[in-house]
Amino acid sequence: MARSRHRLLLLLLRYLVVALGCHRAYGLSTPLRDQQVVTAIEYQDVILACKYSKKTTSSRLEWKKLGLSVSFVYYQQALQGDFKDRAEMLDFNIRIKNVTRNDAGKYRCEVSAPSEKGQNLQEDTITLEVLVAPAVPSCEVPNSALSGTVVELRCKDKEGNPAPEYTWFKDGVRLPESPKLGFQSSNSSYTINTKSGTLQFNTVSKLDSGEYSCEARNSVGHRKCPGKRMQIDDLNMSGIIAAVVVVALVISVCGLVVCYAQRKGYFTKEPSFQKSNSESKETTLSENYSFEE
Repeated sequence: MARSRHRLLLLLLRYLVVALGCHRAYGLSTPLRDQQVVTAIEYQDVILACKYSKKTTSSRLEWKKLGLSVSFVYYQQALQGDFKDRAEMLDFNIRIKNVTRNDAGKYRCEVSAPSEKGQNLQEDTITLEVLVAPAVPSCEVPNSALSGTVVELRCKDKEGNPAPEYTWFKDGVRLPESPKLGFQSSNSSYTINTKSGTLQFNTVSKLDSGEYSCEARNSVGHRKCPGKRMQIDDLNMSGIIAAVVVVALVISVCGLVVCYAQRKGYFTKEPSFQKSNSESKETTLSENYSFEE
């Protein structure tokens, strides 16, 4: 009988704890050492609760948002700044309407009241985390590529919180993380990184031609980028061989022209200054001969 009464008392205490923590209906609140962590979804309402709820006529309440600079949220019995139009006081607690990602951060409530020993100050710190759905991710898909080469497709979202995971689609069909799991991609060799959003083909083939799109998803929502087509072409071996033949012919013709020019002596013509030197020597010899006579 005593045990049953003890269990009943424990159940009643648990019920009272849950009832006192009713503010959690507007967010998930979990203790972090001596701090509270409240999680809210962007554009919904959230309540920041100050655990020191014993209010007296002489007590004074202040709310501050902490950061590089401390700003007042509630001061001198009035909401301040941006919170004037979208927040309300519920006793010592604050209800923020239409919460945004800019509201994320640490908040501190300060309750001061006179006592026998002087001014009594109590503080409580709450961390607000705002969950944000992904935006439309930016997708980088090349228009064309050659078969047998390495090709990488990229997908990135900069707004989602928590960080989203990424899924790739080809022609509207989801690509499995491993190419061995899908019959449509059995001839492909690729790697998907769901964290970074990359889709890399190790050796791309013509079968990989198609329209590719990417989806970013987290616990709040998901968004998808428009599809982009990638065309894979085989190497044109006949064209490459023809180009090599043409280059070889051009080189051969140039070689024949050079040989012909050398035979004709176009590259062995005596410089003009050497000719003038020989003429001056002949003139000197003739003058010496006439003088001797």
